Amino acid sequence: MEMSLEGAPQEAITAWTAQGNGENSKIGIVLVHGFTSTPSVMRPWAEFLNSHGFTVRVPLLPGHGTSIADLDNVSWQQWPAEIERHVNHLLSKCEKVFLCGFSMGAAVSLHVASRYQSQLTGLILVNPMIHRKNIWPTAVKIASRMVKSFGTVGSDIKAGDVIQWKYDRTPLRAAHQMLRLLEETRPLLSTIKLPLLLFRSASDHTLPASNSEIIVSEIGSSEKRQVILYNSYHVAPLDHDQEVIFTESLRFIWRLST
Repeated sequence: MEMSLEGAPQEAITAWTAQGNGENSKIGIVLVHGFTSTPSVMRPWAEFLNSHGFTVRVPLLPGHGTSIADLDNVSWQQWPAEIERHVNHLLSKCEKVFLCGFSMGAAVSLHVASRYQSQLTGLILVNPMIHRKNIWPTAVKIASRMVKSFGTVGSDIKAGDVIQWKYDRTPLRAAHQMLRLLEETRPLLSTIKLPLLLFRSASDHTLPASNSEIIVSEIGSSEKRQVILYNSYHVAPLDHDQEVIFTESLRFIWRLST
């Protein structure tokens, strides 16, 4: 189902945080949504992790969850800066911190991980974005002077009854900033040594598999595992394989935390 933000429940499109309990409350997890999307994509996953006692934070990326006019005015540096704010908050309270990123949120997570890895414990990515083949930042920048925005296709979700609250248009200036983020992040991959768990949908109509392949081959991690999701499209955290993501990430976090 395609959705703009009109009629979106406020809690779906705003940042969400939940304090953990028991032993696991000292383990913090930041979950980062994708481009033009909202925290709603990561919320069920965050709630699942929180139900196991973990302290979770689902930030709202600058320019998102409000209006495309706001997204039109964002610089790419604002996205990692916002995630760093949440990471720092957890580092001051938790013994271990994990980063989970979906789609462009994965690129943001990788960018932050390259600088914070000595303080982080692990990285979980779902259908990550690291390049857009044959789309050049400069060309998009030039185009943005003539075309303000373009309509986006419906949410790439196999399950028919699921809503992803997101913008239904993409400002070209913001698309240019997203490409700049990817351009700045890819060279950092080799410097990242964190344990990596990566989920990739076998059928993804939004991003080609080359994105995951680049990350797995270029990242400096000695521990890296890829899990293929066979019953989900791009927005896997809300799709049929949600349980696989939930249980495998839980196992990953537990193993690295005990």
